[in-house]
Amino acid sequence: MRFKLIVAFVEDTKTDAVLDAAREAGATGATVINNARGEGLRKRKTFFGLTLEVQRDVLLLVVEEHLARSILETIEKVGEFDNKNGEGIAVQLDVEDAVGVAHQVEELTKVVEDKL
Repeated sequence: MRFKLIVAFVEDTKTDAVLDAAREAGATGATVINNARGEGLRKRKTFFGLTLEVQRDVLLLVVEEHLARSILETIEKVGEFDNKNGEGIAVQLDVEDAVGVAHQVEELTKVVEDKL
């Protein structure tokens, strides 16, 4: 079984909704890193020298390759990434090898067989 790593930078207020939607789309779990800071195309405006930034969470999801694109699109939709600048970003990367996923392989085998 082959895997992809989805890395998503999400507004912290949307993290739970994105995680729930990703699970419904086939993700079997995630690691959340809280309080990340991002900088987009343009710097955020400041107010008396204080930046007005929204906190971000980084979501790491190891997903089965046949489900990856659907999960990525779901994350984009629920996170509203393309609605305006600075809402978030997600990328998927190939995973060369992974350990600790044996229990997920059992469940994913049933799901992937149905999709193929």
